[in-house]
Amino acid sequence: MKLILTNEVSGLGAPGDVVEVKDGYGRNYLIPRGYAMRWTRGAEKQIESIKKARDAREIRDMGTAKEVAGQLGALRVRLTTRAGDSGRLFGSVTTGDIADAVKAAGGPALDRRRIEIVNPIKSVGSHKISVKLHPEVSASVDVEVVAG
Repeated sequence: MKLILTNEVSGLGAPGDVVEVKDGYGRNYLIPRGYAMRWTRGAEKQIESIKKARDAREIRDMGTAKEVAGQLGALRVRLTTRAGDSGRLFGSVTTGDIADAVKAAGGPALDRRRIEIVNPIKSVGSHKISVKLHPEVSASVDVEVVAG
């Protein structure tokens, strides 16, 4: 099955890439979750717009990615959210919340899709977050969640 990726899929490709996958994987996983769309001649015209949007969000080169990683490593991010008396949050911290907190702390603007949270953040305290800046560069950010 020939598909056009609309989101980044690890091990498969980036948005705008045309990939060949097994029918079941495409039909049952990629298409229903919105990671890809069927390849047609009409859809092929959308590849250019998908790639333009990706280039606008993407960090250009490895040097810039390393520079941004250095900025993120030196940054102290503090996120204020609602929590109960025991320190348990009402809900959880999302990648969008983290991107906004990094921007508010004076850091670079991050795409929320590049932020990886291994375990859901549901308690007050210090948490480590990973940000994939470039295919070969990842940065680690310390986020301190406080009750507000």
